[in-house]
Amino acid sequence: MRIIVAFLTYFLAMLASSSNARCETAMPTISNDAFRIGFDSGAGNISKITDVVSGRELLAAESVTPLWLIEFVDGSVIRPGDAKRFIWEPENNASRELILKWFDFDRPDAPELTVVATVMLDAQEAVSRWQIEVTGLGTQKVDSVSYPRIGSIKDQGGDTLAVPQWIGEKTKFARQQLNSATGKGNRLQWDYPGVLSMQFIAFYADDGAGLLLSTNDTQSLRKQFAAFGDGAGGVGLEAVHLVAIEDKKTERYEPPYEVQLRLFDGDWYTAADHYRNWAKRQWWVRDSRVQSGETPAWVRDTGIWVWNRGRSPGVVGPAIALQERAQLPVSVFWHWWHGCAYDVDFPEYLPPREGTQAFRAAVAEAESHDIHAIVYMNQRLWGMTAKSWADRNAAEFAVKQSDGSIRPEIYNTFVKAPCASMCIATPFWRETYADLAEAAVNDLGVAGIYMDQACSSLSCYDASHGHPLGGGSYWMNGFKALQADIRDRTKETKNVALAGEGCGEAWLPYLDMMLSLQVSLERYHGSGQWEPVPLFNAVYHDCAMQFGNYASLTYPPYDDLWPADSAPKQPLALLDQKFSTQFRLEQARSFVWGQQPTLANFQEEQLELRAKEIDFVMRIAQ
Repeated sequence: MRIIVAFLTYFLAMLASSSNARCETAMPTISNDAFRIGFDSGAGNISKITDVVSGRELLAAESVTPLWLIEFVDGSVIRPGDAKRFIWEPENNASRELILKWFDFDRPDAPELTVVATVMLDAQEAVSRWQIEVTGLGTQKVDSVSYPRIGSIKDQGGDTLAVPQWIGEKTKFARQQLNSATGKGNRLQWDYPGVLSMQFIAFYADDGAGLLLSTNDTQSLRKQFAAFGDGAGGVGLEAVHLVAIEDKKTERYEPPYEVQLRLFDGDWYTAADHYRNWAKRQWWVRDSRVQSGETPAWVRDTGIWVWNRGRSPGVVGPAIALQERAQLPVSVFWHWWHGCAYDVDFPEYLPPREGTQAFRAAVAEAESHDIHAIVYMNQRLWGMTAKSWADRNAAEFAVKQSDGSIRPEIYNTFVKAPCASMCIATPFWRETYADLAEAAVNDLGVAGIYMDQACSSLSCYDASHGHPLGGGSYWMNGFKALQADIRDRTKETKNVALAGEGCGEAWLPYLDMMLSLQVSLERYHGSGQWEPVPLFNAVYHDCAMQFGNYASLTYPPYDDLWPADSAPKQPLALLDQKFSTQFRLEQARSFVWGQQPTLANFQEEQLELRAKEIDFVMRIAQ
């Protein structure tokens, strides 16, 4: 017994001595022949990132950016510097695994609170893998964990931030956007799964030196990626893990996936190439509707999409005329067919605004020419001024913020009607939407549904909905259930086509088409500081059917159910031909990036009045 006690006393003494010495004199470091990462010995923040081959240092100075942030449900936050004790293992710099540990946070509500971060380096490649575990939570519940956080990335000239915001965008103005003239640091943040179509962001210089931050989550758990400034010109990157808050007491939290930080030479395409090496092996590629052959044949065979709005004479007639001229299969993407005003009284779509019989006859007329139509139905909005909002007590099933409130969304600039996002985890909303889709397909005869705002997700904090609060995978689980229900209800009629706005890897097994509109970024966003790049297409071109284009030869349309005093004097008037180059650019991007051509607001008169522009589209399609 005395031997055991003596051994434990000696071991604890050596551990304390070793830990104190390391914190005072050494720098935790992990390295291989390509990559070296150093951490400051005081708090464990990243202080150096070195390209071993070239000798380049990617960080500007000793970083003061906390390696991690943990935010609790009660709003409190802890950082590495809040820990009274910090140790790491091993002390040996040659190891390719480093364990960092923080404890003694002086929190009476969680006296055993401990944070352990593990960093591992590949044997040869310049890629590191990061994990974090929070234990001893006591009565505390974690809302989010930001980890890893890399700050003070050096200005190497021509720095570019590339983000898979749906198709993808890049900017050379990240430092200006993230650091205000007043010395304040700003933040750009993207949700996954959602507007962030893939799990990464990249930051690189003109000479190719760059960092790729990614995760390897296969469960579609909600998370965020962010770029942030320090107010002094510095740029940082981070991954934010949104915790699924359960009612039950949870003593620990650990994301069930790894974060990767890769050093690379190249640009946005190189970043996509690295990500593709992992992504193409995942289940959502194997089960994608396109790869599995489940997408309807007419979707795959579509030569040109006509994206028109309103009553059938302005939709079906132009589509037939274009098909006859182009001698290619034409399909119709149909907005404003519904009985309610756009962006006002959703989901009161039925009956169609021109009447059930007239609309059904128009769809049949299109089908007789082998022209298939998909119709617009927003996948998550309910108009808060619609009669059905009160009649059906829809507020009970809307997405709630952490304070229990509903956040109104206003899209209509003429009516300014508020809409609420519905929680897709609730059977109420899924059944409401599936009922409408079933009627549109089985009764009206349409070939498919365009599910607007589909490739997005939200955090909901309503405990009555039966899902974990905040983070988790319930949004994607809900979408999976919704699309399966629609397909089951309509399978006796046809193989229904489902399309969604934007694009996203998590939706590949559930959507037949993805409306990818950044080919027209300038038309709806202006010539600003962001440029579209086909990041998503570069990774998933062979397992995603993409279409859509705002490329139009007319002024924007106006819903005749909106206020008459705001309507243009001549709806769909032709634009000046000086805009034809922009039109061609948008169509050329669509062609080069592998999307199906789309004509917006096409009218038969354009075959003659804008013959060169229409011929350009037809030659691309052919």
